[in-house]
Amino acid sequence: MTEANEIRAGEDFFRRTHNQLSGEMSHYVVANPLPDGRSSYQYLADQVPNAQEVLDLGCGDGSLLVVLARNGATRLAGIDLSDVELSAATQRPELYGADLRQGRAQELPFADKSFDTVISHMALMLMAEIEQVFAEAARVLKPAGRLAISVGLKPAGGSGRALFEKVARPIFVTAQQSGAMPSLGDRRTRTREGLNELATVAGFQPIDWTEISHGPRATPEQAWQSAVDSYYDATLIEAGQLQRLRDEFLDQASDLAEEGLLAHGARMAIATTQLR
Repeated sequence: MTEANEIRAGEDFFRRTHNQLSGEMSHYVVANPLPDGRSSYQYLADQVPNAQEVLDLGCGDGSLLVVLARNGATRLAGIDLSDVELSAATQRPELYGADLRQGRAQELPFADKSFDTVISHMALMLMAEIEQVFAEAARVLKPAGRLAISVGLKPAGGSGRALFEKVARPIFVTAQQSGAMPSLGDRRTRTREGLNELATVAGFQPIDWTEISHGPRATPEQAWQSAVDSYYDATLIEAGQLQRLRDEFLDQASDLAEEGLLAHGARMAIATTQLR
């Protein structure tokens, strides 16, 4: 498969998945807050105080844009591959008048120097042609404009999330090798060094990087369901195989649980920077 076909397959997969599971990311974020009670949407928005003209890359159903609106942003825009997610976003009262478009972050349909802030929650790390994404973000930002993103990290050891990755890995690897699960994103977006290189080449200052954990302690069954609901790969597992995987997870979880509960284990990094 050519690189162009691989990119197309990945984007088609995202579009289909989010059209079928519209709103699932927002539900997950709200259900798994940070220790201080804020959602990761709120935490990310708080990194760009006084943002007024904001573009959200991979805006989904608009939940992050709603937070920014409540924080005082006056011009809101978003782009996403999923028309179903965008349709949900248009129904939010806070987003009436927002400029929400279906499209690719690699080809932003916005004029140069249009925004003071570009933001992205757990989406940029899944995008192909990542250099072009950074170049486009820099193009649409005003001088000294800010970029704020969140990216997923490996889960904490001994947690429910880490256990899920362990037991599911053979199935996930098979799906990737067979081509059923397309290649997603660029590994450089998962590390501070990689993101810093991408940002500085595109004209941004060196990034600030903060690692955070989120999600409450949970019963093994709750931890299982949370993981299934938040891994794209899990959507490809057929019912019988998923049941066997669940049984294996719950059996091993009994050795990890303390007082019947598992640490959630989800971790993300918040990276912020601005144009030089």
